[in-house]
Amino acid sequence: MTGRLGASGKTTVRDMTDGAIVKQITLFALPLMLGNIFQMLYNTVDSIVVGNFVGKQALAAVGSTTMIVNMLVFFFNGFSTGAGVIIANLFGARKLEKLHRAIETTMAATFLLSALFTLAGVAAVKPMLRFMATPEDVFGEATVYLQIYIGGISGLLVYNMGSGILRAVGDTMRPLYFLILTSVVNIVLDLLFVVVLDWGIAGVAWATILSQFLSAALTLRLLTRSRDIYRLTWGDLKIDRGILGEIFAVGLPAGIQSVITAFSNVFVQSYVNFFGSSCMAGWSCYNKLDQFVMLPMQSMAMAATTFVSQNIGAGRQRRADQGTVITVSMSVGVTAVIVTLLCLFAAPAVRMFSPDQSVIDYGVLFIRANCFFLLFNCVNHVLAGALRGRGDSKGPMIIMLLAFVGIRQIYLFVVTRFVANTPFLVGFGYPVGWTTCCVIELTYFFLRWRKPKKAQI
Repeated sequence: MTGRLGASGKTTVRDMTDGAIVKQITLFALPLMLGNIFQMLYNTVDSIVVGNFVGKQALAAVGSTTMIVNMLVFFFNGFSTGAGVIIANLFGARKLEKLHRAIETTMAATFLLSALFTLAGVAAVKPMLRFMATPEDVFGEATVYLQIYIGGISGLLVYNMGSGILRAVGDTMRPLYFLILTSVVNIVLDLLFVVVLDWGIAGVAWATILSQFLSAALTLRLLTRSRDIYRLTWGDLKIDRGILGEIFAVGLPAGIQSVITAFSNVFVQSYVNFFGSSCMAGWSCYNKLDQFVMLPMQSMAMAATTFVSQNIGAGRQRRADQGTVITVSMSVGVTAVIVTLLCLFAAPAVRMFSPDQSVIDYGVLFIRANCFFLLFNCVNHVLAGALRGRGDSKGPMIIMLLAFVGIRQIYLFVVTRFVANTPFLVGFGYPVGWTTCCVIELTYFFLRWRKPKKAQI
């Protein structure tokens, strides 16, 4: 492999077009998963601190805002996915000059989109909370938290894109180091702002965005000072329309799918809000734990995207197929162990977030009803990642919109009006979407992509 080298004389990229597949996937996905865990700690620590030191209304406020934040972040992550696929493909094909232009285009577009998302997000806070039928005892704190969080969301967006560039060339270790550092900073600031200075829910929002700006600054510093092939040169920072079009061709369908799915989950949150702040807080606890369970499958999905994209770029389609099957199997195996433990220790897990028994009861209900169905979601995420690595974003987009939005919303409408409006049946809307998506996506993958290939490993 040729290219600019790091200061130590060793390249920091990972070529996934050769070597043992299980080892390559593991070495790529493990630091990525650990990094995602630390990134998830930002919002989780917010919930733990406000649940124990502020109250269940504040915990409900933090939880009820997650879906709104996700609509902004998920759309941007679609753009990040498109950039990662293009960069990984160029890396696999050894087209280093175009790779450099792709990185400059990616970061220039990132700064522009970050500004637009901040303005649009802050303006939409109150209308979205009203749309979700947020109870009055939660509305005020939810507004404060969201306005501060979205006002500083550019730090998260810049970090996600910068780390996405590093992932595309196989470097997952240094983004992990940054997240470990900034997660510790976030915890310290949470305790300082809330427990010591008594800033309430505003304190956890400020702690989070300050920590995210630190991670963004560290990532930009790394990209700028690197001597490797992914170096960011500020003087070359401009948008190449052709490359941007290629990025959007892959990333826009993924972003649209994620935004519509997140918007659909706003409707789910509105169904949960009907049952009051205790149920909202319990649902928030379940979602925080659910997000941790999903980290291995999400990390495996990102690994599948990079692995498949690099190998397709190198013309090794059969190796890309083998990597997809192996990654799905690894994801299912790891997740099965985690959900079993979560089911057994559901009550202690929820109790970390709140001592309120009604909140704990709701959280345990949602966990035990849903957790084992996450095994279907392993297939959904990894196959979608592999398809995007092949440049196919429209297929996963249509399938996930049909299952996560269409089928899920039809289910919720029918059961709450014609069967029974209970927390259990509302929460079960998630497994209905996951299971439907798994069946359709497996069928699509085997019909379209699992055909004999002439390319050899």
